Amino acid sequence: MVSRTRDQIGSGLDGVRGLWARAPRSARWVVYLALVVGAVLLPSRSIGSFMTPESDWPTVLFYPIGIYILLAIGLNVVVGQAGLLDLGYVAFFAIGGYMMAVLGTKLHWDFWEILLVGVLASALSGVVLGAPTLRLRGDYLAIVTLGFGEIVRKIAENTDSIGGPRGIAGIPHPPTLSQFEIFGVRPLRYGVLDPRPYYYLLVALIVVVIIFAKRLENSRVGRAWAAIREDEDAAELMGVPTFRFKLAAFAIGASIGGATGVVWAGKVISIIPANFPFILSATILAAVVLGGSGNIPGVMLGAFLIAWLPERFRGLQDYRVLAFGAVLVLMMALRPEGLLPSRRRKAEFAEGGGGMGSLGAEVGSARAGEPAAVGQ
Repeated sequence: MVSRTRDQIGSGLDGVRGLWARAPRSARWVVYLALVVGAVLLPSRSIGSFMTPESDWPTVLFYPIGIYILLAIGLNVVVGQAGLLDLGYVAFFAIGGYMMAVLGTKLHWDFWEILLVGVLASALSGVVLGAPTLRLRGDYLAIVTLGFGEIVRKIAENTDSIGGPRGIAGIPHPPTLSQFEIFGVRPLRYGVLDPRPYYYLLVALIVVVIIFAKRLENSRVGRAWAAIREDEDAAELMGVPTFRFKLAAFAIGASIGGATGVVWAGKVISIIPANFPFILSATILAAVVLGGSGNIPGVMLGAFLIAWLPERFRGLQDYRVLAFGAVLVLMMALRPEGLLPSRRRKAEFAEGGGGMGSLGAEVGSARAGEPAAVGQ
């Protein structure tokens, strides 16, 4: 029964994907524009009355939904495109947040300057982490990245100059760009009460990151990442400088995480080390796997569901985590390769690749009677 349902869902999604592949460029741009317009209209209170009846919908749209989506796109560069399992991704989110807090409160820098510095500092941190560790593979790399995430959090807890366990308060908001108003909303006025301008800022950043990630995916860099993900040894024998491209994946993914941290800290005013636990890295990784590792629309869908479902079930109180877990189990039972996997990743999963490089190769083949691929 489960297998039949899974096949029906898969054939339906493949049909939609085929229509999209045959669609002319003009039709695709119309869809893209419609999606952006839909995102702009999404904070409507009438939509919120259904989506999160127990919570403030615009606030939930910014965090956790928008933040999770942007973090998932960044982690997808590392996990989905390059096949490197990173369990410490929250560290780059924390670095961006603390850059905003420290530079904004102590040096009184402008938000846009801090955003640029946060991106560069996070990318440098990705290089610092990757340079000595990317010779490792699979679960060994996962353990090292997990440790890096905990190290960053512990350093923040034990450094008095950045607030220690009390964190940093009084973080400035982004500067108001205009008092322009439309339908009662001032989308460029950043204050304390209205979360919608921060949501629109996040939407703009998500659009920029998606364009950047898609161009990378279709470039020589993206092809190198795909080769590394499928078989790193074969890629190296074919002349691909695997270490350099893996380091680039870590730096780019880290920079997106850092940018997310800067925007988030500019909204919440106060941060503490406890805001950056390991479970956040695991949650974003779950979103990537659930949505379809390697496919940006799938990753965004997975992040949306991971962020939205607990808020939708908030009325169940103590039972909402149980309901959330049950829904995730059902989704993965019906679509073990993810809700919207790319064709290439779906083929890798069917062959036993599991969709996560050498670590995912431990997952058995989806075809009955075939042996599982052996990880490196």
